Amino acid sequence: MSDSFEDRGAFAPELPSIDMDTSPSAPAEPNGFERLGLARELVQACADLGYVQPTPVQDRVVPKAMLATGEQRYEDLMVSSQTGSGKTAAFLLPVLHTLLQQRAESQAKEREQRERAAAEALARGEAPPKLPKRKDPTNPRNFKAATPGALILCPTRELAQQVANDAIDLVRHCRGLRIANVVGGMPYQLQIARLQNADLVVATPGRLLDLQRSQQLKLDQVQFLVVDEADRMLDLGFSDDLAEINALTSQRGQTMMFSATFAPRIQQLGMRVMHDDGKHVQKVQIDSPQEQHANITQVLFWADHADHKRKLLDHWLRDTSINQAVVFCSTQIECDGLANDLQQAGFAAVALHGALSQGMRNRRLMALRNGQVQILVATDVAARGIDVPTITHVFNFGLPMKAEDYTHRIGRTGRAGRDGLAVTFAEFRDRRRIADIEGYTRQRIRVDTVPGLEPRQRPPQPEHSFGRGRPGGGRGGADRFSGDRRNAAPRGEFRHEPQRPGAAGRGFAERSAPDRRAPRGNAGGFASFGRSDKGFESRGGAARPAQGRRGPR
Repeated sequence: MSDSFEDRGAFAPELPSIDMDTSPSAPAEPNGFERLGLARELVQACADLGYVQPTPVQDRVVPKAMLATGEQRYEDLMVSSQTGSGKTAAFLLPVLHTLLQQRAESQAKEREQRERAAAEALARGEAPPKLPKRKDPTNPRNFKAATPGALILCPTRELAQQVANDAIDLVRHCRGLRIANVVGGMPYQLQIARLQNADLVVATPGRLLDLQRSQQLKLDQVQFLVVDEADRMLDLGFSDDLAEINALTSQRGQTMMFSATFAPRIQQLGMRVMHDDGKHVQKVQIDSPQEQHANITQVLFWADHADHKRKLLDHWLRDTSINQAVVFCSTQIECDGLANDLQQAGFAAVALHGALSQGMRNRRLMALRNGQVQILVATDVAARGIDVPTITHVFNFGLPMKAEDYTHRIGRTGRAGRDGLAVTFAEFRDRRRIADIEGYTRQRIRVDTVPGLEPRQRPPQPEHSFGRGRPGGGRGGADRFSGDRRNAAPRGEFRHEPQRPGAAGRGFAERSAPDRRAPRGNAGGFASFGRSDKGFESRGGAARPAQGRRGPR
């Protein structure tokens, strides 16, 4: 689902086997979502999307989130699970299930009241009362502030849009259940119209509070508050907005927080949003940072300077095994500059960062999903919420500011159990930040070299443990590693060989790689992508379609 079912990253698809035997077939395996006790409409929507078995995070969270259905109190949950594991569906399914139940109960009461009123009228010899006329919600005179029953907060517009799309996919068989998406950069009037009678609102904090302050939206009837990517939401940039939303929804019955990572400081902040300061919150951790992304190969290349790093990236982007890739940069300026260089070299590349208008960001993401873009050059705004299963490679051209963001970055590949490759380029002055990343994940990133592009300087030597004495102050326990030099390749270590003799070491403009470039006549088209987003010719002359059904998100 994400964009179709984040990451469709919300479930692990299970394909039926083909049995050529003519003997009576065994009974079909029951849908695993029925076992979770979900409403029939939701189970049918999952089946339509091709998902019949819940992922581990869904299996553990959905029953807990619905455990107290019908009682006074729900359980507050703080859930940590790696990207692409199905977190989106893990909170959407129980919330939608409860909203469906409440709607059915409300409709049953209204029907009972109407039947009683009709019976009383007939007993008096009067005609039964007529049903009230349905008011046109588009008429400004009929406007009333929206009062949703559930609220999902996301740190980025892209993630909020993907979660809303996932929710819409799930309610395809649910009559009367309305989903609204509230994000910045979109017309106010359009969002106000969509808010009418909305049961579930997926929003970024800024636009949500704008609509609340202008009395277009009331949050006093919110029963369920979900904070997605909670580590970013609870960070300094959103802490004030989240505190205000917490106060506005103080009467809610349940709070759920989901993220791939929960640093100790973030957990402490999160507890303040839970009931009774988190005294009764349940923590669900599917895997620890060092257990995450087992299906993603991680490799590190040391560079002498910025030009050396660019040559390493250039070499890798010519790899014929790349389907689609995300190249992460540290700043918006670096992002725009690198994307422009790649366009001039003939790559189907575009930039994505927070300074772009929302319409342009949406068009570029859509082009990526449609296979019109092969390389997305992005800042960390793209590390949260991009779910494109055809992304096979992630390149850390600029290192993340926080070690936790490394986990979110590399999670853009290897979605739904697929294999992925995460390549990091670092100058020797970055060794402390690399140590922080390794300390956070408690994993040594394997060091490799490209023949002909080896660093001239001596690579930094690894520390013997991830304890407090390690430079960089990375977190972690006392896991011990050998003191061998980092660039010494262990037996069977992955090495990347050049695709063509003599290809390594030449700049973007010097190389010729017709198999990985867009047609020469189209290079100028990518430079004007942000204006029209049309007229794309894909690399090799044919757009690469999305392959296969998307898996768990």
